[in-house]
Amino acid sequence: MPELPETETIARDLDGAIRGRRITKVAVRKADVLREVSARSIARRLRDATILRSWRRAKLVVIDLDTGDRIVVQPRFTGALLIDDGRALHYADVRRLGTVALMNADRFEEYSGKLGIEPLDGAFTAAHLSAVLRATSQPVKKVLMEQRKIAGIGNIYANEALWRARIDPSRPGAAITLEEAKLLRESIVAVLGEAIEARGTSFRDYRDARGKRGSFVEKLEAYGRGGLPCRRCGSRLVSTHAIDGRATTMCVKCQH
Repeated sequence: MPELPETETIARDLDGAIRGRRITKVAVRKADVLREVSARSIARRLRDATILRSWRRAKLVVIDLDTGDRIVVQPRFTGALLIDDGRALHYADVRRLGTVALMNADRFEEYSGKLGIEPLDGAFTAAHLSAVLRATSQPVKKVLMEQRKIAGIGNIYANEALWRARIDPSRPGAAITLEEAKLLRESIVAVLGEAIEARGTSFRDYRDARGKRGSFVEKLEAYGRGGLPCRRCGSRLVSTHAIDGRATTMCVKCQH
């Protein structure tokens, strides 16, 4: 966390609140979250810059400046971008697992170019997904979470999409048929869209830019429901860490 729906929510909130604003002051309290820039340099380069827009790429929140620089934030598990009284933008991260970088346009294009296709992009077709899957023998769930192949999907939404598509998360990508890839692609797009509408999923740390929790947790069908009845067939959902070291919840009856 945060994954695509959470970072999309944050980016949209920020865009509405800070687009067109001028940065008058920068303070860095804990410099260990910075990447590719020092505390002194980021303060100098941001001062007097005007914010053009805020948007999302993969699991990143990107803030474009009129100087050509981009603030690139990866919140990871505990980071939050919060707006205070419409005047101050804070990056807060108690455990400091996330990162804040400052990149010029060329460096960002190089960095972004290493990420995979966006699952909400029109180019993310069943044929494209099928080609990605058929090129590897890795478990399909692991492939969905590989940011260099598909950008933005993490553990929560991989679990949900595979449950909806009735696909065993441990199956090799190469074993997924084109018809199954079509169903999986539809499930991915649907679950991400619904999660964005719900402003993300909050368990412990995630908050949107207004400091509020996302409500998609109430609609989860698989993730975090190990030991509970499958809402489709009634069988007990099984949780395992055997697939990729991450918690995977599935229905052994429905997902085969």
